[in-house]
Amino acid sequence: MLTELLGAIWRNLPGGWRRRLVRIGQRRFTVTAGAIIFDDEQRVLLLEHVFRPDSSWGMPGGFLNKGEHPETALRRELREEIGVDLEDVEMLFARTLPQQRQVEVYFRARAIGIPEPRSFEIRKAEWFPLDRLPAQLSKDQRRLIQRALGVGEKSGR
Repeated sequence: MLTELLGAIWRNLPGGWRRRLVRIGQRRFTVTAGAIIFDDEQRVLLLEHVFRPDSSWGMPGGFLNKGEHPETALRRELREEIGVDLEDVEMLFARTLPQQRQVEVYFRARAIGIPEPRSFEIRKAEWFPLDRLPAQLSKDQRRLIQRALGVGEKSGR
């Protein structure tokens, strides 16, 4: 009976009120978009970041702005940080990092242009053969690259 009463109250609330009440109960989180970018020689593009906490080397990407689509954010970040655009963009997977309260969306793509640091956040942008990744690249970043390769094999790419 109480459930029916609460349901009736909920259904009769204006939509704006319902959305506000739902947001009160939802935890806030950040969203990032990252990319595993390959060239014609099957090398992967990695950036040496100034602020990366676990290791300096990692995949390109960044945070989404409010209302921004993940692919749009990724393209913006790459233009701002290393001056390249993307082609053959394919969303691969998303994952959650509960401890950081973060959702990450990963893409695979090809770069258009020559990657060169254009932001104080980036020290270097370099192409690496898969068997010669930098020693400082974290295990997590290595797993993400391998996962991107596996997804490509499954989709016939």
